[in-house]
Amino acid sequence: MPDQARVAKVLATLLASMTAGATVLLALGHNPPSAGPFSLWTYCSLDPVKAVIGTQEAQSPNRWNRIEIYCSGTRDGNIQRLVSLKGLPNPKDANFHFCLCNGSGDLDGQIQPTEKWRKQRSAIPGGGWYGSAQTIRICVVADGKNSRVTDNQMKRLQVLVEALSKKFSISRQSVSFPSDWS
Repeated sequence: MPDQARVAKVLATLLASMTAGATVLLALGHNPPSAGPFSLWTYCSLDPVKAVIGTQEAQSPNRWNRIEIYCSGTRDGNIQRLVSLKGLPNPKDANFHFCLCNGSGDLDGQIQPTEKWRKQRSAIPGGGWYGSAQTIRICVVADGKNSRVTDNQMKRLQVLVEALSKKFSISRQSVSFPSDWS
């Protein structure tokens, strides 16, 4: 008999908690949770931004004064793929400092530093880009039409820009985004 009373209490508690949970969900309506990485494994599997921006070369605080973000114009890729699409023989020839992957080519939100960043070398102006020798270029893998920037890329880009801005004292006014970004 005592077991039946306990079972009844457990079932009543379960029913009450399920009713309360359903009420809360109904109160929230059709508002989805904010976008972002829901998988802790996915987020933890990405390299920390501080480790990505570190180099073996000396980093002078006055070396960089601008950050430019642009889209790759491709649906997928990583450094190797983007370089081969440009017809360059070696990933060392990439004309940007960081590649921010979208899950097609490498992990979504993965930040890949290039050889230019590791050696603290400037990107070369030309081909529609006329930045200065003090501009950090970040290539976000997306074509802007069929494949848009993912939520993970946006969050990781924000952390990357904040870390670089802090490290090199770059103001928000000196960070440029593509014109079609909101």
